[in-house]
Amino acid sequence: MNTILVTGGLGFIGSHTVVELQNAGYHVIIIDNLYNSKMEVLDQITEITGIKPSYFNIDLRNKEEVHAFFNSHQIDGIIHFAASKAVGESVKNPLLYYENNIATLVYILQEMKTHQIPNFIFSSSCTVYGQADELPITENAPVKPAESPYGNTKQIGEEIIEQSCHATHLKAIALRYFNPIGAHESVKIGELPLGVPQNLIPYITQTAAGIRKELSVFGDDYPTPDGTAIRDYIHVVDLAKAHIAALERLIKGINKKEFEVFNIGTGKGSSVLEVIKTFEKINQLHLSYKIVERRKGDITAAYADTTLANKELGWKAEKTLEEALHSAWRWQQKQ
Repeated sequence: MNTILVTGGLGFIGSHTVVELQNAGYHVIIIDNLYNSKMEVLDQITEITGIKPSYFNIDLRNKEEVHAFFNSHQIDGIIHFAASKAVGESVKNPLLYYENNIATLVYILQEMKTHQIPNFIFSSSCTVYGQADELPITENAPVKPAESPYGNTKQIGEEIIEQSCHATHLKAIALRYFNPIGAHESVKIGELPLGVPQNLIPYITQTAAGIRKELSVFGDDYPTPDGTAIRDYIHVVDLAKAHIAALERLIKGINKKEFEVFNIGTGKGSSVLEVIKTFEKINQLHLSYKIVERRKGDITAAYADTTLANKELGWKAEKTLEEALHSAWRWQQKQ
């Protein structure tokens, strides 16, 4: 049984990926410092799978603690989620993002080199493309100058990993995902942002639940059919399964290069207003929202060409926007 370390494994995407890893027969160790997650998630994962993952509360910025962990554990592969992820916050506090997202990555890669750990999956983002020249976005689209420090940490992270692959035994896959939403069908895990949500769907669900007075739609003057920004919304369970497919590609040694990148999305773009209307229809309720100014760092449209991931990983998004929005609302109601 391969032992996989999942950093940030109690977070939104991390927890769903831990579930899929355990379902696929992997032994999982989680590192999470609870900066943007809760301890209860560990119990929820255990309830879903019947297996309690090993857990360590380590801040990956603490190089000595990271070193001590790797000295005492045998790891076969790492899926690295642990990072700060809010575009707006990164604009206000760039140094936090560079320390949290870059320094920690370097410490992990140093330990992988020392301990000859071969397999690495990196949680990357479609933000590396900026506003792409052509839609849908393929992996060959140029990486544009980042619109935010957050986006820049993903670009720099990929560069560091690729260069490490060339210099060492490392094999790595960067998954550039689009917009993960939804919750596990058990509704035991889902997206639970601490404080004011930075992402659209939890803001929608919290508005529907009466926690927020109204939803802010950032801009209705984009060059899109209804004036609102377009994104590719992927169900988090589909996204989690892509990590398993990528990991198995590395473990089986069928990767074509030491460093590969794949877009992980649905291949379909939905505007903010389309998402709001779909949420209202599928859950039979009315949302209060207002149009406000655009947010700094936001782009007009981004949706994936997933042909490469479909072909090489044998993976495809299966769940619909309606399913994702319904599960997100069920998750919110349970809170």
